[in-house]
Amino acid sequence: MKDSAVNLAVDYPLLNMFWTMLILFLWILWFMLLFRIIGDIFRDDGLNGWGKAGWTAFVILLPFLGVFVYLIARGRSMGERELNRVRQNEEQFRSYVRETAGGGGSGHADELARLADLKRSGAITEAEFAQAKAKVLAS
Repeated sequence: MKDSAVNLAVDYPLLNMFWTMLILFLWILWFMLLFRIIGDIFRDDGLNGWGKAGWTAFVILLPFLGVFVYLIARGRSMGERELNRVRQNEEQFRSYVRETAGGGGSGHADELARLADLKRSGAITEAEFAQAKAKVLAS
């Protein structure tokens, strides 16, 4: 048993090992492309249910032809949808950070500073300031 394993390693040249690694890499790359296309099909809001079902069936039943036709027919819009999705996620993240950090101008400290400025300028009285301050702090 041990001799056959050693002979197998000797009989498998280095270039065959590189060829096998290349085939494995291309196989993994193919599945990544296939899953990305299937994900794009289901994320596309412009396609109705029948369109999604048709593209999915085409890509699964005739994978090579389906993927190539999909890339030719919808490749550009696929990239645009991905770019729009990334921009939307980035904008949602930025608005979340602004809201959480209080940079949106609606924080308690900003409201209290605005009220203090109004009181200092004489636009509101001390009683109105106290009432508005209590209201801000209660919320």
